[in-house]
Amino acid sequence: MPRLRLARLAGAMLGCLTVACTTASSPDTRARDEAAIRAADSSFSAVATAKNLDQVVGYYAADATLLPPNSPMLTSTDAIRKLFGDMMAAPGFAIGWQATKADVARSGDLGYTIGTYSLTMDGTTDHGKYTTVWRKQADGSWKVVADMFNSDAAPPAAAPPAKPVP
Repeated sequence: MPRLRLARLAGAMLGCLTVACTTASSPDTRARDEAAIRAADSSFSAVATAKNLDQVVGYYAADATLLPPNSPMLTSTDAIRKLFGDMMAAPGFAIGWQATKADVARSGDLGYTIGTYSLTMDGTTDHGKYTTVWRKQADGSWKVVADMFNSDAAPPAAAPPAKPVP
């Protein structure tokens, strides 16, 4: 019985060592993946600027989550399409963003961009920041799995408390 346990332990240790060596020897593709994410982010902005709704929605993975400001979390392609469709239909709509930082996990399957945006709708221009999480797809492309943005503008001042009625 002790020999069986020893054999199992040795086998488990050999398995762990094999995985560790395989992981350590796999190529580091972070620089290439970071460049791919930056390019995807830039292209994503360009299709939004061009008001191409289908292409914008196509950047999101089927299980993506969009976290727009002052709005509920959106977790379906239809909800994301509606938000962008409504925005693009607004008078004077213009949008664009620029990544200021990108990073990729050593595993090469997840990465993120952080940057700034400008959004104009209904005669008002807003500037803010965003964070987008990207996941590598089986074909090597990158899709958005989480996206959040918010304004740099100060929130509106709170209304003064109502005076009690005598």
